[in-house]
Amino acid sequence: MPRADRLVEMIRILRDGRLHRAEDLAQRLGTSLRTVYRDMDRLIASGVPVEGRRGLGYRATAAVTLPPMNLTMTELEALHLGLAAVAQGGDSELGAAARSLSGRIDAVLPEDRDHPGGWSFATPPLGDAVAGFRHMSSLRAAIRARQKLQITMRDASDPMVLRPLRLDYWGRVWTLTSWSETTRGFAELRVDRIAALRVLPQLFVDEPGRTLQDLEAQRLAST
Repeated sequence: MPRADRLVEMIRILRDGRLHRAEDLAQRLGTSLRTVYRDMDRLIASGVPVEGRRGLGYRATAAVTLPPMNLTMTELEALHLGLAAVAQGGDSELGAAARSLSGRIDAVLPEDRDHPGGWSFATPPLGDAVAGFRHMSSLRAAIRARQKLQITMRDASDPMVLRPLRLDYWGRVWTLTSWSETTRGFAELRVDRIAALRVLPQLFVDEPGRTLQDLEAQRLAST
């Protein structure tokens, strides 16, 4: 049984409020005792209301437990941005709750979120999500319209002229894949690191060596 399905089934079993021994859970789930201990630690760390310890057993407490649900990447972005807005507000209790909830979400996200090319980004502070969100509308519109952009990054003094190709979401971090007319190569930029953005009047069309398909071909060739 895949781990995600096993965790859901474990929550379903514990919802009866009774004390369940790890040995019984292992037999019921068809897994090892060590796996049950590891899964239970993961559930507790992610905020599922479970109490107990090894050798005695586990049971669900009376706290609120949401049913399992599947989220699209856009829905996940909206959730993180909402938490970021609350965390930036003036209510310290709500801010702490937003950070706690954000940590729980991170704990249960799939472990295979890394980019196919092998790179990923560390989870930034919640404020970075808000910083990047202000550019999202312009970036999406430019990708749809095939319109060039002039972008200046925080750590660079000179702007770049880019052909925006695709936006990707990596759990609070959006990246822009583009063809840079300044460096004459592909560029993948963190949206939250953009200091200034200007939409240029020039449009672009696909040209050999400057498309997403060309980028994927480069990655395959380098593996």
